[in-house]
This record gives sequence, C-alpha cells and structure tokens, in this order.
Amino acid sequence: MAYTERTPFAFQLTPWVKRLLIANAVMFVLSVLTGYGFLERWLAFWPNHVLTRPWGFVTYMFLHGNFWHLFWNMVGLFFFGPPIEAKWGSREFIKFYLICGLGGAVLSLFFPAPIVGASAAIYGVMLAFAMNWPDSPIYLWGILPVKAKWFVGFLFVVSLFSALGGAGGGIAHLAHLGGLVAGFLYIKSDFWKPGGGLPVRPTRPRPRRLAIVPREERTESRPERPRRPRRDPAEEQLLDEVDRVLDKISAQGMDSLTEQERSLLDQVSRMHRSN
Repeated sequence: MAYTERTPFAFQLTPWVKRLLIANAVMFVLSVLTGYGFLERWLAFWPNHVLTRPWGFVTYMFLHGNFWHLFWNMVGLFFFGPPIEAKWGSREFIKFYLICGLGGAVLSLFFPAPIVGASAAIYGVMLAFAMNWPDSPIYLWGILPVKAKWFVGFLFVVSLFSALGGAGGGIAHLAHLGGLVAGFLYIKSDFWKPGGGLPVRPTRPRPRRLAIVPREERTESRPERPRRPRRDPAEEQLLDEVDRVLDKISAQGMDSLTEQERSLLDQVSRMHRSN
C-alpha cells in the first residue's frame, strides 16, 4: 500500500510518527520477552475495569496481539502519518492521534472484552489524510489505484457492518469505528483553535512571498513582478519547500512547525547571510 506524490509535499518521516513506530515496536518486543498475558492484563483496555485501571484508555494503543496486527497498523502509520504531522504540526498530530485512540476505547465500553492495538488511532489518521487529499490515489498491493476518500469510506462501511453484525475474529471493529468517528468530530469541531476546525482543504500552489503577512493585512491587487531567470531544479525544489513552510506559519503559527521545517528555515537563513 502506498500513495503517490500528488500530496503537496515530499514524504518525510516526521518526529511523532518516528516515536510512535519505535514505541510500538519496543512494546511488542517486551510482550514477547515477558509473556503477552502479563502485559495484556495490565495494559489492555478492560471495559469492566476502567475505574481500577484507567490508564488502559491510553496504554492499549501500544499493545498488539501478534506480529501482523502490529505490522499492518505500523504500515498505515508510516504512510499516512507523516503528511498529516507535516501539515498540522507535531503537537496537534499527537493530540489527534490520542483522541482517535480514546474514541475507540470509549465505543468499546459497550462490550466487556478487552481490546489492544493502535487501529482506532490509525483509522483516524487515515481519515484525516482522506479529508485533506480525498483524490490522492492509494495503490493497494502496489498496483490497484483507489482514491483516498473511497478507501477510507470502504473501511468505515466494513467496520460499521462488522460491529453491527457482531463479526469478531479478534478484530475490535467497534474500536475502529470509534477512531473514525472521534477523528471526524474532532476535525469538524471548534476545540482546536478560535477559528474552529482543523485545516483540511487540499494545499494549492501559491505565489512566493518575501515576508509573512497576516491574512487581514493582505491586499487583493499588487503590481506584478517581472519573471526571474529560471533556476536549477534543486533551487526550485528548495524554494517550493520554503514557500510551503511560510504558508504554514502564516496559517498556523511558528509552534506548528516540525523539527525538519525549523532546520530548513535555519539553513535558508544561513545561506542568505553568507550571500
């Protein structure tokens, strides 16, 4: 499974995606070394024991039943997480990730069986990807193109009917559904900032700017600047990335930048000083 370069920036493994991948891998190794039953008893989400083990609302996301359960969840995080973290910022990304996981746990309260796995959080991340880039092709098995919106819509329908039909097979379909619902409600809510809602519109190319200007101070008409000589591809790519980062600062503020984006701005600043 992979997506194409139609997303508005190149793929990069972002800070919180990297940390989550490592944390889930470490927890799986620990579960193998210590015996899965021990960790499941204390770290899984047990609906019947929420008062005595409330930490299960969070810790269950880092515990997986077997290797393939872990593998497919991490594949989803690896492909769909970085674009969202790069667009929203690390702080908002990890908050969204945990909220989707909590949504999965809350919906699972209706059944007594314990749940484990990051599936609810991953489903929420995939939903966020589809809402930002709905027409981005996702290649299943590397050959079958499916638009992101249809891919996530299919997952929602499967989770809904599986939950209603009581299909089990070791898969917590209610948790999947809870992650999707929690993610959608949070994106559409006013909890994120005074303006309300997370930015989910696809990014479109914009003219480059020399300074960041608040939206209310921008004017509609500006004299058209003469075209500059064509730059080499490497310089064009660097300037495109800088322009994207400036747009992000203008829309969301400096706190939304990832570590890589801050390093990029420092690098460009040093280049200008040396020139």
